[in-house]
Amino acid sequence: MDNITSLIPRDRFLPLCPENNAEGAPRLTGFEIEFGGLTEARAARLVADAIGGRVIKKTAHDLVVEDSEWGAVEICLDMQWRDRASGKLADLGLDLSRAVVPVEIVTPPLEPRQLPALDRLRRALRAAGAQGSRRGRLLGFGVHLNPAVADETTEAILPVARAFALIEDWLRKADPIDPTRRLLPFVDPWPRRLVDRLAGESVDWSLADFIDAYLAETPTRNRGLDLLPLFRHLDEGRVSGALGDGGLVSARPTFHYRLPDCRIDEAGWRIAYEWNRWVMVERLAADGAALDRLAGEWLDYRAALTTTRGDWFAHLEDRLGDLELWTSA
Repeated sequence: MDNITSLIPRDRFLPLCPENNAEGAPRLTGFEIEFGGLTEARAARLVADAIGGRVIKKTAHDLVVEDSEWGAVEICLDMQWRDRASGKLADLGLDLSRAVVPVEIVTPPLEPRQLPALDRLRRALRAAGAQGSRRGRLLGFGVHLNPAVADETTEAILPVARAFALIEDWLRKADPIDPTRRLLPFVDPWPRRLVDRLAGESVDWSLADFIDAYLAETPTRNRGLDLLPLFRHLDEGRVSGALGDGGLVSARPTFHYRLPDCRIDEAGWRIAYEWNRWVMVERLAADGAALDRLAGEWLDYRAALTTTRGDWFAHLEDRLGDLELWTSA
């Protein structure tokens, strides 16, 4: 870990930036938490104990906790496996694959006041034996954040993408993700060419221009920040036309931040910490002068033939240290 990482709060959830949407209501965020070591039934019971509600069994590997303080919470084996499973043979295959296929808790969109209960649930799961991504070589468990966009406009969306693109190297290197997740294709970094375009030509883009550029450079969901669900929500025809059937992309008006590990069995890890790293992205996006300066520095870095990947990380350490994006508002 670097020096900045040690300063990021773990005991509280910093506010999104901006906190409210265009209608003045708090922005909501859904969470997907993957882990091993527990059955779906045991995990569902722990969810109900932590936030109330009653457990409903929909299939052998698909449960829901209804009437909780959050509303309906889904608990299942990894959704990609669950959606493909049918019949007794499929159920047997899922049972046998438990060692590497995570159980997943999927929350409804949560208000900011509801976020502290996430760490209450984390404590209960850890105490019961939940295992995180670094517990074994073949594991690759993550926590996905789905914060609603503040507005469905270029001004609300493009700066966040630029900010993420410019500091993604820092997010990855300052506290590296599990080696298994680095080897798997699910959270690959954004292509350098997309970062170049976001740093430079994007200043003149419309939202349609951005969607076209994204589809041209990275028409896949397997990125640390996946914008395809958002873009399908904004322009389904454009995305479906580029991906054919939509590439199994469900439309939703959120950023889909897939990068964080789930380290639920590690004593010092907190969901608030991963959340606050995302808040740093949004705070940089809201500081237009700092964002433009960093974009210009990226272009200079790319133009210099003697620079290395490590040089940009070191530069980001200095810039982020000056900005102190992790401090309480």
